[in-house]
Amino acid sequence: MPRDSLVLGVDCSTHGAKAVAWTFDGTPVAEGRAEFELLRPRSGWYEQHADDWRRATVDAIGQVARTHGRDICAIGITHQRETFVGVDRDGHAVRNAIVWMDERAVSQVGELRAAVSDDAFHRITGKPLSVTPSVSKILWIRQHEPAAFRKAERWLDVLAFLVRALTGVDATSAASAESMGLVDLARGAWSQVLLQAVGLSPDNVPRLVPAGTVVGTLLEDIASDLGLPAGLPVVATAGDGQAAAVAAGVFDLDLAYLNLGTAIVSGTVGPAFLTSRAFRTMGGAVPGTFLFESDLKGGTFTIDWLIERLLGQSLSLAELETRAAAVPPGAEGLVLVPYLAGVMNPYWDDDASGILIGLRGNHGPAHVFRAILEGIAFEQRLHLREIERATGVPIREVRVLGGGAASSLWCGILADVLRRPVVRTRSREATSLGAAMMAAAAIGLFPSARQAADAMGATAESFVPGPASAHYSDIFDQVYEVIYPALRDALGGLAVLSR
Repeated sequence: MPRDSLVLGVDCSTHGAKAVAWTFDGTPVAEGRAEFELLRPRSGWYEQHADDWRRATVDAIGQVARTHGRDICAIGITHQRETFVGVDRDGHAVRNAIVWMDERAVSQVGELRAAVSDDAFHRITGKPLSVTPSVSKILWIRQHEPAAFRKAERWLDVLAFLVRALTGVDATSAASAESMGLVDLARGAWSQVLLQAVGLSPDNVPRLVPAGTVVGTLLEDIASDLGLPAGLPVVATAGDGQAAAVAAGVFDLDLAYLNLGTAIVSGTVGPAFLTSRAFRTMGGAVPGTFLFESDLKGGTFTIDWLIERLLGQSLSLAELETRAAAVPPGAEGLVLVPYLAGVMNPYWDDDASGILIGLRGNHGPAHVFRAILEGIAFEQRLHLREIERATGVPIREVRVLGGGAASSLWCGILADVLRRPVVRTRSREATSLGAAMMAAAAIGLFPSARQAADAMGATAESFVPGPASAHYSDIFDQVYEVIYPALRDALGGLAVLSR
């Protein structure tokens, strides 16, 4: 294959699709982006038009193809996880897709808990039962929209929908579908027990293939319209979290990646199936491995909340960051617990909500902004500590990526709070790069995803703990770590009163 060929990494995320063409040494040479709408029909409900995923993905690929179409040798697809849609026999959505952050199915979680049990669900899926996996929302549709439920022939994760739209093949990767909460993770197969619990059969879900499999070729009419080579291989990679781990070169337990996106996702990779309430266990991007992952749903979403909801966009992100840099570590006594979308590990409480304490008259937007950055860092310290306790392996370095990694202020805070080096990856387009690495390995450009990561990935700036680290440790030990446990019952009561 010519060395000037390119691998296309496609990421269909919460807010849009992004396609980046990468050289074999991990240099991005062209990029396409297309956004789509996040619908909020009711408080706590989040939906999307599934066909927007297809439209935006084709649009983003087309933008790259206009200049580099004939150079592309493979397409790797990654995606937002837990988001799903039901489709009829013709592949048309029977209702809007339900997005990962949707909170409507709290009562259905309780029903599943009674039918399956927390322990059994955790043992099968690798995840404590919560409102995040798709399974409870499929049950909600069955109960509240029975006509749509009956009409659905297949229930598809985002990858399965795109693979079907782009190749005509009815398949998805095991490391993509498992976030739905319907897969027996240790076996890499659909769980008959969990399918039956929501009224489904194996006929209602797509075929599972190992992550990093060439599932088909781009449909002839799409390839022709976009100016792409005929027979272009399409690779089913894994969810965005697993792809980000590959991009960061994280294949072992002593390294962690930290993706600063809409949700804050971090984790380590091990060779053996392990469950703990300290994390959720995901299928690794390399078949036979497992990702021990923490997930904070209120990530940069919390920054958006401050800018859009509280400040009405009167201050930009750049202005807030400049002002926050002048605020002393600890935000002059202001501490924020970033549970604006509930909390997953280690507490697994869908009724949790954000907490801001220590407010005084001298605090302004910059203090709140800094408290958000510090609060997310404190939460990551909690997560990494619990992962280390469960695996028994110290984490020596954290590799940071995603949009938030552009902030040197935030990277410095993370190093101080986490008390270990925080290293930026060379590219912040981690999910796309990880998908491209897996696609390159799938078509034989590299012997394995690890070797593709060695060749195509690199690290950049390193941030090390500074003088503020001791002060942050005091805040974590004496304040942050005790806030939520002390208020858990009150937050649960408030959630009930608010329904």
